[in-house]
Amino acid sequence: MAENQNIESFTEKQSLVFNLLRWSSFCNEMLRSAEKSILRFIKTPYKGFYIDVGSSVGDSDKIWTVALNETSPKTPLVLLHGLGAGCALWVLNYDDFARDRPVYAIDVLGFGRSSRPEFAQDAKMAEKQFVRSIEEWRKEVNIKKMILCGHSMGGFLGCAYALTYPDHIQHLILADPWGFPEKPEDANTKYNVPFWVKAIAYAIQPLNPLWPLRAAGPWGQWVVEKSRPDIMRKFNAVVKDETAIPQYIHQCNVQNPTGESAFHSMMAGFGWAKNPMIKRIHEIRDDVPITLLYGSKSWVDSSAGDIIRKARPNSFVNFHVINQSGHHIYADRAEEFNKLVLQACREKEEQVEDETNEE
Repeated sequence: MAENQNIESFTEKQSLVFNLLRWSSFCNEMLRSAEKSILRFIKTPYKGFYIDVGSSVGDSDKIWTVALNETSPKTPLVLLHGLGAGCALWVLNYDDFARDRPVYAIDVLGFGRSSRPEFAQDAKMAEKQFVRSIEEWRKEVNIKKMILCGHSMGGFLGCAYALTYPDHIQHLILADPWGFPEKPEDANTKYNVPFWVKAIAYAIQPLNPLWPLRAAGPWGQWVVEKSRPDIMRKFNAVVKDETAIPQYIHQCNVQNPTGESAFHSMMAGFGWAKNPMIKRIHEIRDDVPITLLYGSKSWVDSSAGDIIRKARPNSFVNFHVINQSGHHIYADRAEEFNKLVLQACREKEEQVEDETNEE
């Protein structure tokens, strides 16, 4: 009798999962197709593949990777995307970045086409799991030193990685990074948040940030198109297929949101982290150079840039604000962003070359 109950329970769970996926209209093939529709607009040859990172979080985790110009002898540039994004959204940057160096972009574990293991609910443990997966990926790809560039959540994770594995970082580039300043005690009054917004924010606090996309089910892509037309406009100059970007964002985020849940565990309100990086940035080894790039119109607090400079008096810290750019600085002002990233890539290499010549 107990065995029959277990079978019925399992069948009910299968049915629930099936109905959820059917409602959300997620399809692996649609995600793959949307990614290809975007990446076909880059001029540089690329390849995509999975890297098996073992039991980083789950039993057999795999990280989806896009690679360009792998044969170049220069230090590889590795890209970490922000919340809800994936490899394809670097489409405006790939050609410039890969002109004279290897470039790797990954779908962070729990996002995009990568595995969706269940992360720890503890903020510090979830952070360590993300870092471990990045390190296992690095070892499998056999990269000794890398220039690590992370946007938003990717900047937070890149910084966490540099704290743990400084030997493998030639330069850390933080693009409008999330989770650096401490949350102000007067955050609600400082930002003049209306009472009704506070009430809604409190009510949905237990939910993951991108839950509306999943709640919308088969209309999720329409929600992306109508709620964030600005994101589509950012890519218009290159991506001619108008449906590719919203379809890609939708398909990236209607799957089991395990990475998003881990992000939710790490955040203290959407704009802040429970363990802000500003308290730890001084612990990154002095010989790891850091470049910070912020958007002048971004919601991210750029005041952390000056604090980081003061916290690292014996280290290279460069700080740029890109005018007329919001949070998505890699797309808002792609040409300027690409120039500054490449400049950061060259700085350490030129220093190493000068030291070698002196010897």
